[in-house]
Amino acid sequence: MTAYLIARVEVHDPEGYEAYKARTPAIIAKFGGRFLVRGGALETLEGEDSAGRLVLVEFPDMDTARAFYNSAEYQAAIRIREPASKGQFVIVEGI
Repeated sequence: MTAYLIARVEVHDPEGYEAYKARTPAIIAKFGGRFLVRGGALETLEGEDSAGRLVLVEFPDMDTARAFYNSAEYQAAIRIREPASKGQFVIVEGI
């Protein structure tokens, strides 16, 4: 069953974050994932307004999404992202 990785990211070092953004597409593709949302215009309709980026990535299933996140390649990318941003990442099973 399809799974989605959802990330809310507050970027405080845009230059450092660009290095992270450059690495992630190839890693995501390696695990059969694809971006559905990657930044772009965001409007909060209800609840607390959250500044930053919203990213939505589709994976074939939960196991593959976990394998992507836990892969050596993505863990290396996280070490680039963390000094440049603060984020919340979740995966959820689709219907």
